[in-house]
Amino acid sequence: MSDDYARCAELIAQADGLLITAGAGMGVDSGLPDFRGAQGFWGVYPALGRARIAFERIANPAAFASHPRLVWGFYGHRLNLYRATVPHAGFDILRQIGEQMPEGCFVFTSNVDGQFLKAGFDGRRINECHGSIHHLQCLAGCTGEIWAADDYRPEIDEEHCLLTSDFPRCPHCHGMARPNILMFGDCGWLEQRTAEQDRRMSDWLRQVERLLVIEIGAGTNIPTVRLMGESLPGRLIRINPGEPDLGEGKGVSIARGGLEALRGIEAALSRLS
Repeated sequence: MSDDYARCAELIAQADGLLITAGAGMGVDSGLPDFRGAQGFWGVYPALGRARIAFERIANPAAFASHPRLVWGFYGHRLNLYRATVPHAGFDILRQIGEQMPEGCFVFTSNVDGQFLKAGFDGRRINECHGSIHHLQCLAGCTGEIWAADDYRPEIDEEHCLLTSDFPRCPHCHGMARPNILMFGDCGWLEQRTAEQDRRMSDWLRQVERLLVIEIGAGTNIPTVRLMGESLPGRLIRINPGEPDLGEGKGVSIARGGLEALRGIEAALSRLS
């Protein structure tokens, strides 16, 4: 394993730009759930487990019509949880690595939790490919507006996963709002905020000559993040305790959790210097 960390340090030293690609596993060391499998999801939300409601059914725009207080209980709880969560030390390690490179770093993440912004990353260099729970849109789609959820403070009956306060409201039609998140079976997601982030990332990638991708906690169930790193030129460091497989010659694979692996890389960098 020490040889793997030394190789990671060498790849970092050779790169002029860092793309951080992160899936749900990135938040585990901060205490966030990654909903791995139905039992894991129901362990976090036992009320949904008792009702046998899977993640795909509650994270679905149709649920706002059939179970509005339940679905907003779920999203309201997540919003409160992400607001209260402190990003783990691995975020700082990544940010410091990126700051040492001539072209800096960019983040591509499927996580909707806003943890990279909270950890001090430049918001103009974050691409949230599935949107953000910290932004809202009209459920009925009366306009194409996306707005910050800063003023919305949901109150939740956590035992029953039910919203007990008022729903968030669209400032135009005053109907129910929803998170600006790409859900399952979702044809109403407003993607212009994420599309602008994607444009900025593409512009940045064109400036980078020696790209390095560090991928943390990205699984194969929804492979968006893994495919992004694999599709780009340059080398890839894959950090994943359960699915570390990486094509030969592409880079380095580390079968460890995010924080443990990043601390190992940090130690290897200090020895290299």
